[in-house]
Amino acid sequence: MSAQGFAQTAPVAPGPAAPAPVTPAAPAAAPATVVQEGSSADSEIVVTARRRDESVQDVPAVVNAVTSADIAKLNLREFNEVQTLVPGLQLTSSANGIGGNAQLRGVNFNINASGFNPTVEFYLNDAPITAGVILQQIYDIGQIEVLRGPQGTLRGRASPSGAITITTKKPDLYRVGGFADLTANDIGTQNAQAGFNLPIVEGIAAVRVAGVINQDNGNNVRTISATGDLRDPYSQTRSGRVSAVVAPIDWLRFEGMYQHVDRYSRQWEQLGSFNQVNGSAPASPTLIRAKDYKSNLPRPNITRQIFDIYNGRAEATFAGQQLIYQFQHYTQKIDSQFNFDYAAVFPTTPVTQVTAARIRSTSHEVRLQNQERVLGVFDYVVGGFDNVNVSPTNLTSPTVVRLPLAFGGGVATVVQTPISRRGRSHERSLFGNLTAHIGEATEISGGLRYINFKDNGSLSVNGAVISVNTADDNKFIYTGSIKHSFSPSLMVYASTGSSYRPGINTVGDFNITPSPRELSFLNLGSESSKSYEVGFKSTLFGGLRANVSAYHQTFKNYPYRAGSGVFYVNTVAVRNAAGAVTSLAQQVNQFNFVAAVPLEVNGVEAEFAGDISSQWNVGLVASYALGKIKKGIIPCNDLNGDGRPDTVTATPTLAQLQAAVGANNLGACTTNQRSAFLPPLSVTLQSEYHLPITNGVDGFLRGLANFAGKSQTDPSNAFDDVKSYGTLNLFVGIRDPKGQWELTAFAKNLTNTIKVLSRSNPVDTSYQQLGFGGIGPAGPILTGPTGAVQTGTYNIISTTPMREFGLNAKFRFGSH
Repeated sequence: MSAQGFAQTAPVAPGPAAPAPVTPAAPAAAPATVVQEGSSADSEIVVTARRRDESVQDVPAVVNAVTSADIAKLNLREFNEVQTLVPGLQLTSSANGIGGNAQLRGVNFNINASGFNPTVEFYLNDAPITAGVILQQIYDIGQIEVLRGPQGTLRGRASPSGAITITTKKPDLYRVGGFADLTANDIGTQNAQAGFNLPIVEGIAAVRVAGVINQDNGNNVRTISATGDLRDPYSQTRSGRVSAVVAPIDWLRFEGMYQHVDRYSRQWEQLGSFNQVNGSAPASPTLIRAKDYKSNLPRPNITRQIFDIYNGRAEATFAGQQLIYQFQHYTQKIDSQFNFDYAAVFPTTPVTQVTAARIRSTSHEVRLQNQERVLGVFDYVVGGFDNVNVSPTNLTSPTVVRLPLAFGGGVATVVQTPISRRGRSHERSLFGNLTAHIGEATEISGGLRYINFKDNGSLSVNGAVISVNTADDNKFIYTGSIKHSFSPSLMVYASTGSSYRPGINTVGDFNITPSPRELSFLNLGSESSKSYEVGFKSTLFGGLRANVSAYHQTFKNYPYRAGSGVFYVNTVAVRNAAGAVTSLAQQVNQFNFVAAVPLEVNGVEAEFAGDISSQWNVGLVASYALGKIKKGIIPCNDLNGDGRPDTVTATPTLAQLQAAVGANNLGACTTNQRSAFLPPLSVTLQSEYHLPITNGVDGFLRGLANFAGKSQTDPSNAFDDVKSYGTLNLFVGIRDPKGQWELTAFAKNLTNTIKVLSRSNPVDTSYQQLGFGGIGPAGPILTGPTGAVQTGTYNIISTTPMREFGLNAKFRFGSH
């Protein structure tokens, strides 16, 4: 099993800044949309992707907007569920609670690393924020925008694959209002959300408060172990938000927000019997199938996350221009206990990694942009950005020292190795974007950003620094687009853009004597990429949106991370009872190392949406993205020395691994393979039919269907490929035609589709084994220790979400 290190959250890029339900974006990237709750599919979607209100059909970019209406109608309670509406997007959180993951357009983002930008940036109210803070319970949201393609010359930071922007609901200066939203289901969820809006001085000052309390059973996995911490899975989130707006005069506006999140999670790793997919593997003591949602581990993973976010904004308008200052400061306090006895060799002894992260980030951004077109031809945005991210993290990594088998093989001691990660990154940049309107039908746009990025970090084991990473990069990125409207209902465009990401430093390998090859797969150089896109946007039959785009993107030094752990020779310190280091010992460990590789991605994205009738609307979104590594040198398990990744079904012995890798500590292979562990093809279909039942009551039926094509994951794992599958969510209920209340019964994953989405190699537990050298004058003579490993009969899996049946009630009044 891979060593679970601590993940350093990368400083995140600042996002869009929109006064209304926001929509951030970057040049030639995806626009953000504003759709009022209850609007139909063919209602005009207004976006502010280029810092001014435009119809999404007029913007030369691709965007998927998830509105507050979508969130309410489809009962989205966790941010990860946004991926059900956006084909090609995958959202996941790290098991130890530090960091989050967004995958889009055929490439991955490595969670357990520091000193770099993710492939997809996250923004909260126009300011940068790390994914781990966002991938929590979702409530009182105005709009979410998923922007596809390179971002960076309008605001925020460079990101090669896209950006996800979140805008919370802003206070209404004129109307009192509020809402309550209650959900319960048959698998243990209880979710209560509420909000209240109050104008303090009508038209001048207002406040809004909102919050959520959610209790559930986490991933609903329970243990079959008879020994250890046997508590059921449990998760609780309590979060509150206070927002304020002050507009003392027409040309001046201030906004502020504070949000607190407190989440406790106790969850078990989901396991499956390996012989379910490999008939030659030994049978498990107890058969565990994917549909069982079980684990045999003696202890759960326990995480406590506390986030505090301070967000502020000031806007001043003068002479047709607008000056904007955006500020954000947030802190993360994360504590976790992570089980390391994957093969359950020592069920009565806690073998846990304890992690404590105290991360803080501060960003400032100043922008100047026009509100009235300059000379009747030009729109512009210019600005500067500053972001500091400090990410100290401490953990203790456990190593079991086992008594001789002649003495029963119990635990002599558990050596806890103290490990410390210190990191500080500072990014400063200047950016600008200019759009020229040539006549009524054609426009040309271009943008440029200068980036200065500095990073200083170190990794210490047993108090000794074993790795130092520094960076001082100065880079330029650009974007450009051209569009032409052949008619009010047909626009074509072409765009290009480049991107940059600082070098990556992967955390989780704590070898105190790393080899040069090992270090080369931990500390990577900076990445660059170029993208080219063409597309058209059309409006047919009086309202049907039909949009299609195709893109090609190339990367240099893309940080590819192995899907399964790579075995390596790990040197650890052995201590006596007093804690003093008495010797060094080697053992076999696994870790998901990273390599800088050349990469090429090609893809197509399409959207078709509109009203079939006044009572029935349909929306279909599809994405195809295929990323391939081209002759990349990657870390691999190559025990036979042929230069190609091996299929490994059991952990090698220390002698076998040493014979294969020598002083390099691990293997390296040249490969051509996929870059992401996602299905290239994914499709989402949404539809609603409603009709009046009485004068004051409407009935409705909603559906959300998802299809994922087959996918290939780790080439060295012959058992983790995923066949195509589909899921279906249905919602039926009644509502007030004016939107004051709604009662809904729903079923998510109605067909109970259970598909294994990821599958590790068989789990193992590494330890140090003492030997018995006979009886001496002082008693038994213990020899060693020597590295040992025991492979289990299970592997770690993840599956599609469990089927749930539930009820939801919404009540609203005034400005909700």
